[in-house]
Amino acid sequence: MATSTAPVTHPTYGNWRRPRRPGLGPFGMVGTLGVFGGLVITLLASLISLIAAIAVFVPVVVFLVPLMVRTQDGRNLYQLVTLRIGWFRRKAKGSHLYVSGPLSQRPGGRFRPPGLLNKVTMAEGRDAYGRPFGVLHHKGRNLYSIVLGCEPDGGSLVDPDQVDVWVASWGEWLARLSHEPELKGASVVVETAPDPGTRLALEVLPRIKEDAPVVARAVMEEVVGLYPSASSEMHTYITLTYGMPPGKKRPTEEVITDLAIRIPGLLAGLVGAGGGSAAPLSAERIAEVTRVAYDPAVAPDVLNARAAEGGTGLEWDDAGPAATTETVGAYHHDSGVSRTWLLTLAPRGTVRSSVLRGMLEPASGTRRKRVALLYRPIDPATSARIVEADRRAAQFTATSGRGMVQARAASEVRAAEQTAAEEAAGAGLVEFSLMVTVTVDSAAQLADAAVTVRNLQAAARISMRPADRMQAAAFTCTLPLGVLPWEYVMIPRELQEAL
Repeated sequence: MATSTAPVTHPTYGNWRRPRRPGLGPFGMVGTLGVFGGLVITLLASLISLIAAIAVFVPVVVFLVPLMVRTQDGRNLYQLVTLRIGWFRRKAKGSHLYVSGPLSQRPGGRFRPPGLLNKVTMAEGRDAYGRPFGVLHHKGRNLYSIVLGCEPDGGSLVDPDQVDVWVASWGEWLARLSHEPELKGASVVVETAPDPGTRLALEVLPRIKEDAPVVARAVMEEVVGLYPSASSEMHTYITLTYGMPPGKKRPTEEVITDLAIRIPGLLAGLVGAGGGSAAPLSAERIAEVTRVAYDPAVAPDVLNARAAEGGTGLEWDDAGPAATTETVGAYHHDSGVSRTWLLTLAPRGTVRSSVLRGMLEPASGTRRKRVALLYRPIDPATSARIVEADRRAAQFTATSGRGMVQARAASEVRAAEQTAAEEAAGAGLVEFSLMVTVTVDSAAQLADAAVTVRNLQAAARISMRPADRMQAAAFTCTLPLGVLPWEYVMIPRELQEAL
């Protein structure tokens, strides 16, 4: 018998980089222009008198200092102050409260979803295989979203080579999204919750015969009663959001027909990337997912109705909560209280394929947990410009630094060169972020939930911060409903990057 002494190698992944902000040092483009512009004006004013120069120089410094002070995730003092002002304005107007239903002042007296989803409408179509799929129309931004559900193959007892193939196929699927016409963004939401045992009870208890032995009956009933306490349910949703060119409107029926043609190809790519069985979600199923997210206590009732009647008959206009309250650090909605965290720093260096496994697994002590990965594909032309700009900026930093700074800059050069080579070979460029929402039964449990998330992010080698003063919007972004954060900002993304 021959034995191999060759070392087993496990593939590693990485080379993601935070988009480089143009500008001088901690300043963005606006700050850099302010520095040079202020110096020029100060020099011109000094020709008049020293007092005039000081009168110009002091306001320039006062304007630039807040741009120099930045948090870990790159926000400056102006952005922090703007966030607090917006929160105080919403509280003054009462926008942090929401009440719906027959006794509310909402038109129609129904339970429409709140906030960013209040103006969303639902339509339904059928793909080439006759499967129904729901289409969410975000009227305010003229966006259309479809939701795909899948049951991913687990990573346990799978060869590393097969995992590497799945990762490569997933990368190809993401790269393909940059060629999808009018695609604005995509999200992958992994939702976990304790298993209420409804499905198991409906499968086992009706099959027990009346003349079954007492011991056998007792064993089966004990299994049905104890199994849910140690098990959980997991659902994975992929949402794709498409937009229309500015000033152009298309009939909803035409958009649904266009999306119906694309769905089979998208599902085939997911299956090849380890997505398991995949299918589009119907309008009723999307409404059920939304209803359970806002009111976790109805999850067993929804499962009972689907198992007994084949569906709930729930409509989108009744998928929202009866009442919600947003606070600085939490979002209260019907039978749950949620808090959302935002990614501030991706893992440095290389990681293995299981880096997020702990974060995706069910967390004890929580009612529901959602991990949302948000993707913004970049078209090939823009990708080429970005990677070339990053490569030039990294080379300039490496040639102008010293010591440890120069060593880190050399690492940046290697990463930028590798990114440019992969992009030239056909790889896609995608901006991504991660959000985590944890739902518990009461506000008193939020402290324990925060400790759980802190431990999970440490194991995943990432850094996150709570979405304070915007918990309601962040909660909505982690739902598989096609809400893309960058599409709902007041300041254009280009100007934000310049800050």
